Amino acid sequence: MKRFELFVESIDKDKRIDVYLSDALDKYGVSRNLIKELIKDNKVILNNNKSFKVHYKVRENDRILVDVPDKSKLEIKPQEISLDIVYEDDNLLVVNKPTGLVVHPAPGNKDKTLVNALLFHTKQLSDINPERPGIVHRLDKDTSGLIVVAKDNNTHLQLSRQFAERKIEKVYVAVVEGEVEFTEGVIDIPVGRNPKDFKKMRAFFHEDARMAKTFYKVLCTNKKFSLLELKPVTGRTHQLRVHLNYLGHPILGDKKYSSKNDYSRLFLHAKYLKFMHPMKNKVMEFNLKVPNEFRAFFDNKIS
Repeated sequence: MKRFELFVESIDKDKRIDVYLSDALDKYGVSRNLIKELIKDNKVILNNNKSFKVHYKVRENDRILVDVPDKSKLEIKPQEISLDIVYEDDNLLVVNKPTGLVVHPAPGNKDKTLVNALLFHTKQLSDINPERPGIVHRLDKDTSGLIVVAKDNNTHLQLSRQFAERKIEKVYVAVVEGEVEFTEGVIDIPVGRNPKDFKKMRAFFHEDARMAKTFYKVLCTNKKFSLLELKPVTGRTHQLRVHLNYLGHPILGDKKYSSKNDYSRLFLHAKYLKFMHPMKNKVMEFNLKVPNEFRAFFDNKIS
């Protein structure tokens, strides 16, 4: 059993307690669903009180104790899997992840992940979360593109802070169905779990949904398909896929959110990544070309 002690700061007041705790403990692999279970099982103590509602809104200086059961240690084995390493130094590396590769081991995907490949490549990875060594942020299995990996805990924590403060710039490209009406715009709709299918997310206004914002720009269109540049302000689960489906232009090959999914892959690619190097204190910027299979829909008229 591991105990966390937290004191609510003014910036976090009025958040639901499950939202506050999941944000605070996410880097330790504690999910919002687990938080709700811990509250239900009286494993969360709020100001010396175990009896409170999950929708309680925290107040400044609230003292919260959270008892998280120890997980059975997951043995992660190094595996020789090809990596497209875009950049590497003593503190971090940037990888161009292929579509179809899971980022870290989990039930149903215990090996053949990016983490297994990283452990084969280097023994120097952050261990803040031993079940996800080096992993600061994630991409969906079927999303390709740039992902930054931390080699030490200090780098990991500072990169995590940049993500939390939305100082890291990420740009994606996607091929979507149909001709998008406006050349650019913003999708500002909260995202939360779909109450009819817990494995899916949904764009809707609900107390359990979380604020989500995505800027988009049309790069190319031929009326049947559109190539979009996507800039997520927030990083909700499946945010881009859910937002584009809400807009009426689902991403091609999306097996969760589109009825037309008989394509070779999910046409979503993390093309651009910009952050401040925690140790070198300089801006790091990476920009990939649009994948060739994306170009095929537009007669290769893409720069």
